[in-house]
Amino acid sequence: MWEIEILGVDLYHVMAWLFLYSVMGWIWESSYVSIKEKKLVNRGFVTGPVCTIYGVGAVSVYLVLRPLEGHIVILYFGGVLVATLLEYLTAVIMEKMFHTSWWDYSNNKWNFQGRICLGSSVAWGFFTLIMFEILQPFVEMLVNLVSQKAGETILTVSMLVYAMDFGFSMATAMRLGEKLGQMEQAMAEFAEKLQENRMFSSASEMLESLEESGMGLKRFNLKERMERFQEIVSERAERLGLPEQKEAIAIRLKVFNDKMSNIVLKEGWNSRRLIKAYPNLSKASLFHRRLRRMSRKEKKEEK
Repeated sequence: MWEIEILGVDLYHVMAWLFLYSVMGWIWESSYVSIKEKKLVNRGFVTGPVCTIYGVGAVSVYLVLRPLEGHIVILYFGGVLVATLLEYLTAVIMEKMFHTSWWDYSNNKWNFQGRICLGSSVAWGFFTLIMFEILQPFVEMLVNLVSQKAGETILTVSMLVYAMDFGFSMATAMRLGEKLGQMEQAMAEFAEKLQENRMFSSASEMLESLEESGMGLKRFNLKERMERFQEIVSERAERLGLPEQKEAIAIRLKVFNDKMSNIVLKEGWNSRRLIKAYPNLSKASLFHRRLRRMSRKEKKEEK
């Protein structure tokens, strides 16, 4: 099995590199986010110290672009293209599976659908050069420190442990994704009713009010956010001269609150870990992303 070749490289080395890049990616990602958030954050999808997307991305880029090694300029733009494509496809697949986005570039300049952005793509190109010149020789050196027989044993055990960890995390993420999908639908229905009641005339106004009240759902405790949003809506009704809408909105708000309360049940530690590691998960971000797109479109039309 280990002798099977993928783009000219045997499976043993491909898998060894993948695991090492995954661990290195976890160290980088978790350290960066932990420093930024000023608290320890495990950024892996699985509970173990690996970020598989880094491993898969790095090995894929290396295998595809290996024939270009030594041609710095072509290699750079190849890295931009291949890594950006992988990032986009990964985002689409994960959104389809989990009904939410795991990262969001909507607030970055020159982004496409919030899934990729120019700044990130430029960085991928430089990372590709660093990988070919520094990281890949380092990874190959680490692999060569042990005999292939010992390495095969280590890889086999690692793959079995990873498979169990991945299965557990996947089941958790699927349950969480189902709830987030229900949240998104409930928020969309509620937003539609608000527009029917003439409370908001544009996506920009609705987005502003949702964010002001903290309805980004950063956490699953909704009580204070619902109360704050009701205050904002009541104030808006008074300001717009629509006092008769206050009672109707209060009823709609109660229905929405009941729906969300039924959806949001107590989560296990792994769900809390995923939400802590990937804040976008708990923001019903696809709904908010849609509002942001509508908002930007409205502003462009106004100009």
